[in-house]
Amino acid sequence: MYGAQLIEALHRHETNTARVGTAAPSASSGQAPVCPADSESRLAFFGVGGDRMRTAGCDTVVDAKDLAVVGITEILSHLPKIYSLYRHLIKAADKRKPNLAIVIDSPAFNWRVARQMKKRKIPTVYYVAPQFWAWRQGRVRLLRDYIDKALVIFPFEEQFYRERGVDATFVGHPLAELPHPAIERADYATQFRLDPAKHWITLMPGSRVKEVRMNLPTILEAAAQLGQAYEFLLPVAPTLDRIFLQDQITQQNITLVPDALPALWLSRAGIVASGTATVEAAMMQTPFVMVYRVSPLTYLLGKPRVKVPRFAMVNLIAGEEIVPELVQHDFTAQNVVARINQILPDGPNRDLMLQGLAKVKSKLRVPQPTGGATQHPADRAAEIILALLHRVQAKS
Repeated sequence: MYGAQLIEALHRHETNTARVGTAAPSASSGQAPVCPADSESRLAFFGVGGDRMRTAGCDTVVDAKDLAVVGITEILSHLPKIYSLYRHLIKAADKRKPNLAIVIDSPAFNWRVARQMKKRKIPTVYYVAPQFWAWRQGRVRLLRDYIDKALVIFPFEEQFYRERGVDATFVGHPLAELPHPAIERADYATQFRLDPAKHWITLMPGSRVKEVRMNLPTILEAAAQLGQAYEFLLPVAPTLDRIFLQDQITQQNITLVPDALPALWLSRAGIVASGTATVEAAMMQTPFVMVYRVSPLTYLLGKPRVKVPRFAMVNLIAGEEIVPELVQHDFTAQNVVARINQILPDGPNRDLMLQGLAKVKSKLRVPQPTGGATQHPADRAAEIILALLHRVQAKS
């Protein structure tokens, strides 16, 4: 999503001729080498990307789905394939000779791409900078050594990176400007054959197969305990196979839907796996319980490295616990049901969470000048990137 938004914003803001390439190492992110000018007054993108990046105009030399791996132990088994794709991307960059690179998210993959760009004297921008503040803080030196500009999407990141010698600018979180879906509840109910008289609960087990396998069984167990009084909506992430999800579900009151945002907006509550989906739920003002589980070995290896007091991004942004966090051994169906039952009815628990989610949304926005029009974070990022590109072109 972020990569596609950025490509569209770069096209909107281009003021001179250039040819641009992009790549997206994960389904929700991308990286974009910018190539030399050609005769057309437009940018051309190449690199790693998924369907949204391709729709936005990216020539994908590597498919993002092939890099969508989660967990320390899981990544180890995929290293040969990932390394092969990485070499393929670098060879493509060598052939097209970009004069600017943009890497987005996916630090394990992208810092290596950035290092190769540095060796080739290609300036590099990091959009959606890695969360080194959460764990392995020593790796900030990778950004300091290989990145010319970091564009961060969480308000506390700018100070964190600047204090450590990284030129960072907070451009706002892309999800903070999401409009509320326009579809009416009655129309949605008709479209997906839902009972409008019942409360709806959105289930979001993750965007990768490994995550879903770890999280979905307990989520479904919780849904079964909550019972037939509710309708459950399960958005199908672009990285997942609908048939794979259908095979996991036996309950009649769980409906697969194509998009997460309308489901969240129209739901009374959510059960949401840690990650970007928690921010989406916050932006839709949907009270939710955060859940997550990884393999025991991944948890054992990763937990000592975590440098933050909370797991849920919305809690980190707020600086306090707004939503409950059920992680690893605490993530049981009984715990999920108990926490969901606290926020389903009107009352102080629900009101307090809604106030907290509104606070998070406010913090994810860059303050606008008095009377100024609201600008999307991708547009802010595009302006900074194009200014850097123009300086690079002026020197060449």
